[in-house]
Parts: sequence; C-alpha cells; structure tokens
Amino acid sequence: MSHEHEELLHLQQSAILRPTHFADLIRTAQLVFDPASGVSGRYIAVDWQDFGIPDDVAENLKLLGQKYRYASPSIPAEIIWEQLTQSTRIWFLQNKDELWKFEEFFPALDED
Repeated sequence: MSHEHEELLHLQQSAILRPTHFADLIRTAQLVFDPASGVSGRYIAVDWQDFGIPDDVAENLKLLGQKYRYASPSIPAEIIWEQLTQSTRIWFLQNKDELWKFEEFFPALDED
C-alpha cells in the first residue's frame, strides 16, 4: 500500500474526508477550469485568490477540472487524492466544508 493511499485511508477513517467532500472538490475544479460552465461564447475572468484559492492550488484544480470536465463528480477518492499536489491537499483539508459554496458563486444558467 502506498504512503498516499495510507494517508487517505487514515483521513477517511477518522471521518475528516467523506465522498461528498471529493465530489465538491471535483465540481470546484470544474468551475476553476471553466467558470462559465461550458456556455459557448461566455467568458468569465476570475482571480481565484479573491475566493481564497492560492495560484498554485488553482493551477492544480484547473488541471483536475480539465481532466474531469464532463465527468460525474463521484470519482473515487483514491484517484483524486493522488492527483493533488501537497499544497492542494492542505488547502482541500482546510476548506473541505466550504467547497459547495463555489456552485453558489457560479450557478449553471439552467438553474433557478
């Protein structure tokens, strides 16, 4: 078992990280990659630092969002965890309970 897998298992067993946290992280990553939510002709420039996301974390999230652009946010935690940089992991642990709010800042156009 890899160190990363053991670390994640420990975090999950101690109930620090749940599947919903990872789903929120994927959705956040998708929004960082494309804040316009795929709407053609719509471009939104965002300074992610204004939202509490450091530049290096935003870059990691952007790559993740690009990779899983059209994916369901229910990707296994192990797959996501191994793609996070150390600084993104720290940011994720510190902000895991607030990630759902990003969808409120950038709602899909088809939502009420």
